[in-house]
Amino acid sequence: MTPLASAPTRTPRRLTPSTTPARLRAFATGAIVLAVVVGIVIAIAVSVLRGGLRQIGHRAAPQVVATQDLYFAVSDMDAQLANVLLVGDEQGLGIGHTQALDLYENRRTQADQDLQQAAAAAGGDAGAQRALKSVLDAFGRYEGLAAQTVLLDERAHHPAGRPPAEVVVLYRQATDQLRYQVFPSVSRLTDANSATLGRSYEMQHSGLDIARWGLVAAGLSLLGTLIGMQVFLIRRFRRRSSPALALAMAGTAALLIASVGTLTAESGHLKVAKKDAFDSILALAQARAISYDANADESRFLVDPERRAQYERSFLAKSQQLANLPGVSLGTYDGDLAAAIIAVRVDGHDVRFSGFLGREFRNITLPGERAAAEQTLSRYRTYQLDDRRLRTLAKGQNLRATVAFNTGLTPGDSNGDFSRYDASLQLLITINQGAFDSAIHDGEQALTGWTLLPPLSVILIAGLVLAGIRPRLAEYR
Repeated sequence: MTPLASAPTRTPRRLTPSTTPARLRAFATGAIVLAVVVGIVIAIAVSVLRGGLRQIGHRAAPQVVATQDLYFAVSDMDAQLANVLLVGDEQGLGIGHTQALDLYENRRTQADQDLQQAAAAAGGDAGAQRALKSVLDAFGRYEGLAAQTVLLDERAHHPAGRPPAEVVVLYRQATDQLRYQVFPSVSRLTDANSATLGRSYEMQHSGLDIARWGLVAAGLSLLGTLIGMQVFLIRRFRRRSSPALALAMAGTAALLIASVGTLTAESGHLKVAKKDAFDSILALAQARAISYDANADESRFLVDPERRAQYERSFLAKSQQLANLPGVSLGTYDGDLAAAIIAVRVDGHDVRFSGFLGREFRNITLPGERAAAEQTLSRYRTYQLDDRRLRTLAKGQNLRATVAFNTGLTPGDSNGDFSRYDASLQLLITINQGAFDSAIHDGEQALTGWTLLPPLSVILIAGLVLAGIRPRLAEYR
């Protein structure tokens, strides 16, 4: 038998370029591909950031503020409605019938505007749209009951503090609609909007981290490739370094430093906007809304004697939402609050109360914020002391004096001191709103020019790479 011929031995194919031109082209291709990757990472990061700043600064945050402002406006509507019933036909008593009614109408207009703003900001958010529809339906029913209450009260022509029983019954229906339908619907809308804002921030924050690490990895790889090209050219051709490649390396390093620095700065702007400023804005806006509802409870307490115990418990519950002090009653709240105020003044980190005001004291980060927060807390305590005096007056026989103290607007009257406390709250909100607006503006301004910079940088780096190897390739033609 003829022996089988052995199969010819194949030489393994080389997996790397074997010639100098091939290696140069491989280096150039790798560098250009990496430059494109760097450009894409920067472009995506900038685009996402710009959209995130727009979402947080111009949509989600204003939407949350609008819903909280709605809560405040409707709370004061009901407070002024109670004041209208309290004052009756009396002239020159406290806030006065006409002024209370005018303020009620102003708040109603404000609530309508807040609803329009919330609707405009809701966009295509299905959850927010459902919650908004619930608010609109509940608020419409409240407005109808409130209008009937005012009309029936004006026909009664009663003295201060003594609205007819049928007026009180109708007012109960209105305030119950507010308490059990409007406020829960507004809270759901606020929660939906806050959740949207929180998700947007977390996505931006985590996306920035990923973009920075991806950019560093791609940028260093590009720099390594360019350095490798430079070393290869020096060793193979026994010449000085290529000026074009040196410029490409310098440009890459500059782009990497600038882009990473910008992303780091943007992360800082987002933190200031969301964590430092907006978290305080939300807590303070909620505090303001709850404060107005608590203030309304005092007028409700006087309008409806049969529900006094209920409205007293409600006032304490809302006080605890504002500055929670464990285990207190209405009688012991003032002493514990005074001790907590002293403690936080001595040591700013010794915050012995929670609630919305406690949340603010644990997030003081801005110039002037601590002084404004301490003033707010001091004025809040003054208003709390006024409440105890009001309840003492209500036990006496001089109902007219009680109504005058409750609705009076001068310092020393309950509503006068409440207005001073509210002014301090508004100052705190203004400080944080200013920081929020500045952070969003600075973040958007920092992205100016970054739409064109990535593609132009890629083209420049690619051109320099090609310019750097072209003379060497020409030697092999």
